[in-house]
Amino acid sequence: MHKLALATSVALLLAGGAAHAADDKPLPPPDAKKLSEIITKVEQRAGFRYVKEVDWDNGAYTVTYYTSDKAKVEITYDPVTAEPK
Repeated sequence: MHKLALATSVALLLAGGAAHAADDKPLPPPDAKKLSEIITKVEQRAGFRYVKEVDWDNGAYTVTYYTSDKAKVEITYDPVTAEPK
């Protein structure tokens, strides 16, 4: 019985630690524009074809997209102004 209780406690601690670690990642500031607003700006760029990836790192969004002539473009956006950095 004690082994079961110990195993359950360890499992709960490990699961809680993993959830806590996910919360340690920096988030966009409270006054940040919606990501959809930034994506809309990207979609309006000349030659836009599709968004490949959006990353949040170092306090900014980096949007990777492709143009109609298959060029890969990466632009970093300020989350508060929604303007390219």
